[in-house]
Amino acid sequence: MHPTLVIGIGFAVLFLVFAGAWLVQLRTHNAGMIDPVWSWSLGFLGVLYALFATGDTSARLLVGVLGGLWGLRLGTHLWLRNVGKPEDGRYRRFRDQWGPKANRNMFWFFEFQVVLAMLLSVGFLVVAYRSDAPPPGATVAALVVWLASVVGEAVSDWQLEKFKKDPAHRGKVCRAGLWRYSRHPNYFFECLHWPVYILLAVGSPWIWATLIPPAVMGFLLLKVSGIPMTEAQTAKSRPEYADYIRTTSAFIPWPPKSVRPQS
Repeated sequence: MHPTLVIGIGFAVLFLVFAGAWLVQLRTHNAGMIDPVWSWSLGFLGVLYALFATGDTSARLLVGVLGGLWGLRLGTHLWLRNVGKPEDGRYRRFRDQWGPKANRNMFWFFEFQVVLAMLLSVGFLVVAYRSDAPPPGATVAALVVWLASVVGEAVSDWQLEKFKKDPAHRGKVCRAGLWRYSRHPNYFFECLHWPVYILLAVGSPWIWATLIPPAVMGFLLLKVSGIPMTEAQTAKSRPEYADYIRTTSAFIPWPPKSVRPQS
């Protein structure tokens, strides 16, 4: 199937899915569902491209399995984390800022996720339409990076959820496991996932396009909706977070700094 048609099908499906999610949040007044739906939609695009692209069979299989499993794991985790919980503070703040226009603006905010998902899926698309199999060395490297990214993000998520479930940790900052070395290890491993498709595109004339997903994801997490919004919200509710910022790497896992006590 021609890539333009496959892209069009993916866009149309996602537009309808996010419109449906917006209708649900009109009833629940909880926009938090956008996070798991977004992750699942990306996994869906990986599977869609694998099924209908015309590239090498092994390349398509890699895209469908790696992209699909990544999206399924992350989306399911986010769903279980958010279901039955109050709306995330990021989305409550949007509602407060938008006032009477909140429902309309929220619709376009939901649909903007379609644009982001299509941009991120470019890596899937390039690999799924390459005419030959990825080089063996690049494939092995891609599998190693993929496994590290998925396991690292899953471990980060599990460590944070375990910390939060302990009543003794209420109002405290998680420094357990990977969170001792990075304030956002889950974001780091999320970004690590996207270079997988650069490796799988080695030898393709379109490899340059696979740079788009990691650039977009890195910008979103480092400059827009990831670290800045999360830290602004956390700093207000956890007094010790300022010390955590002083001693712990924001993104790349790294040994914490030792801070001398002030005299």
